[in-house]
Amino acid sequence: MIELVATPIGNLKDITLRALESLRAADAVFCEDTRHTIRLLNAYEIKKPLFACHKFNEREAAERILALSREGKRVCIVSDAGMPVVSDPGREVCRILKEAGEPYTVLPGANAALCALILSAFPADRFTFIGFLPEKNAERRALLERYAAARETLLFHSAPQDVDRDVRTMFEVFGERRACAVREITKIHEESLAFLLSEGLPGEKRGEYVLVVEGAAETQNPLNALSVREHVRAYMEQGLDKKEALKRTARDRGLSKSDVYREALDL
Repeated sequence: MIELVATPIGNLKDITLRALESLRAADAVFCEDTRHTIRLLNAYEIKKPLFACHKFNEREAAERILALSREGKRVCIVSDAGMPVVSDPGREVCRILKEAGEPYTVLPGANAALCALILSAFPADRFTFIGFLPEKNAERRALLERYAAARETLLFHSAPQDVDRDVRTMFEVFGERRACAVREITKIHEESLAFLLSEGLPGEKRGEYVLVVEGAAETQNPLNALSVREHVRAYMEQGLDKKEALKRTARDRGLSKSDVYREALDL
């Protein structure tokens, strides 16, 4: 039996009875960082063999998990906090297990992005989870441009050293929007701070963040009624160079710049 087990994102009491039951019954626990997981197990007096399963060894770990399961062993897979696979290791494990026809299940639990969405008070009937943004500036902008026209609330993870950079790029791509930075979720110093993208997030950045950003306004750009090619041409006729016209068209229509470029290649 293989179980992907959600673990607390801060407060150690946020673990389910079912998760504790499975961890106690496990023959092996695969975790992102053994030093981190041992603290959780020690808090509940659970002693189990721990094995690393992180982004640098996930394929090898998956093969070992598969072999143990086929020997009849019970295996639990956890990340440092929250749900494995979601912005954490585990996707490669699931892929290999699925391809091998080996069954596995999920034990639900704490999730930082959903908690942050509720704390932000932004619309939650429709939302998109995007996770961590790429390190390279061009890749980061390209990803954000795909969601520039999205009407639903957007959710991002951001490390403290990346928050200012991420917010700055969001403003460059999205323009002015309301946002909310949520940190230290379930901990003593939990904080939910509303701000405008143009202003940035004030103060020292500490702890892991979830950035919640409102969706695009419902006002429809009249140029969207044109074809992509005509849309680009309209901006060029306003005096913009082709590169900027492509960028604005992509943003207006929620497309990638490469998609727009293919449509307007010969302009």
